[in-house]
Amino acid sequence: MGNNKTLVIDGMALLFRHFFATSFRNQFMYNASGVPTNGVQGMVRHTLKLVEMLKPERMVITWDMGSETIRNEWFRDYKKNRQAPPEELIPQFDYVKEVIDDIGFCQTGIKGYEADDLIGTLSQKYDDLVIVSGDRDLLQLLDGTNDIWLTKKGFTEYNVYTQSVFEEQYGIHPSQFVDVKALMGDPGDGYYGVKGVGEKTAFKLIREHGNIEQLLLNLDKLTPSVRSKIEADRVSLEMSLRLAKIITDVPVDINFVETKSPLSINPVDIKSVLDGHNLSISSRYVDSLDL
Repeated sequence: MGNNKTLVIDGMALLFRHFFATSFRNQFMYNASGVPTNGVQGMVRHTLKLVEMLKPERMVITWDMGSETIRNEWFRDYKKNRQAPPEELIPQFDYVKEVIDDIGFCQTGIKGYEADDLIGTLSQKYDDLVIVSGDRDLLQLLDGTNDIWLTKKGFTEYNVYTQSVFEEQYGIHPSQFVDVKALMGDPGDGYYGVKGVGEKTAFKLIREHGNIEQLLLNLDKLTPSVRSKIEADRVSLEMSLRLAKIITDVPVDINFVETKSPLSINPVDIKSVLDGHNLSISSRYVDSLDL
């Protein structure tokens, strides 16, 4: 379209975001088959708005595929404490992919890996990425050739990160964010790092020591309190480091991405697909966009 940028979207992040944004009063939209569509409508509209804003040359939508990943082989309880999705959301997981496929947008997911891992792999293959998600874990991928837009409000407000913005805000290189995450843990993902070490202390330790490996070699330089916490949770720390790191060499079908991801937008065709799926809100939304 307008430039050399490649837009990479964390599909599940947008689907969840818009499902919960529109379902808090249990008022659901349904298509003619009785399938709820509120998450699908929001995700599609958000995607179209991003295309209008960025006018990227390419776009890839990435998906988590199932609840089990390779990380569950490493650590049985990974993400096990997450609540099951609401029953109205479950059919939308497959339905949104069907709609996007009918529109003709490129989407990909690999069983056993998270969308983050696909995004990480694509970040190694392409420059000039704009990655859109709600997941702060992705900040570790910032390398000077990509931007990460974390959803903030609606379809148009984001916390935009570049490598320099991240370094100015946090005082470390983005790749070191993995080590910070390992120390502080991520209860939402079911791993806990070092108990008693929060975000502030984790950033301080990594600023001073660079990474977990150097930190463990210099335990004698730590305060007795921090040292004892790390020694008590060393096994948890090392597993947390493994779990926090995004995989960047998953077997993405790059030929498929090369063939499918270039964008050629036809609003009439998009409206026809959306009307065919009874997605009237999204269909009307196309008219307001400069596609």
